[in-house]
Amino acid sequence: MSLQEKWEKAIRETKILRPRLRSLLAFENTELPYTCLTKSVVNVGDTVVRKGKVVVHKPMIILPRDLPQFEGFEFERDFDGVDEDEIGKFLLMRGVSFPTLKYNNQTHTVDLFEGALEKAIGYFSRELERKEDVYSGLITGPEDSWQFSLLIYVGTLAIRSVPHDIERLLDYLKKHGHW
Repeated sequence: MSLQEKWEKAIRETKILRPRLRSLLAFENTELPYTCLTKSVVNVGDTVVRKGKVVVHKPMIILPRDLPQFEGFEFERDFDGVDEDEIGKFLLMRGVSFPTLKYNNQTHTVDLFEGALEKAIGYFSRELERKEDVYSGLITGPEDSWQFSLLIYVGTLAIRSVPHDIERLLDYLKKHGHW
């Protein structure tokens, strides 16, 4: 499957079931813990569970001059040698830009949930509710392009943060005499 086909599949199949409730931080790094659920292609009928976090380095709506840097997303391993620089160019050519310089994915665990995706969704939704976890996201997507699903999630949070970022940026400029 080509990179374009994987991207289109991720767009069609990614679902953000439970987003982080707080906005991204405007002038500091933001950690975005997540649980990403995908149907297992090896153990049919089971669900692959990836838990980790994406660290978004100093997200601001002022875009850097360089392409975004994606680290820890395992593109080279899963996408036939495509490196993270190529992913940035691929996204840019499709009109997708990210409002920061660096995204670092840190997958902590990859486990198998013995049960269908729907059952896993219920289980992990209840777990986040029980813990009253408003910081972690819960997403689903295709196993062969989970990285794109994760980027869609992060991009959605960045877009949602724009009004807050503009307000914080204006406050900062006023406070430091640049206004």
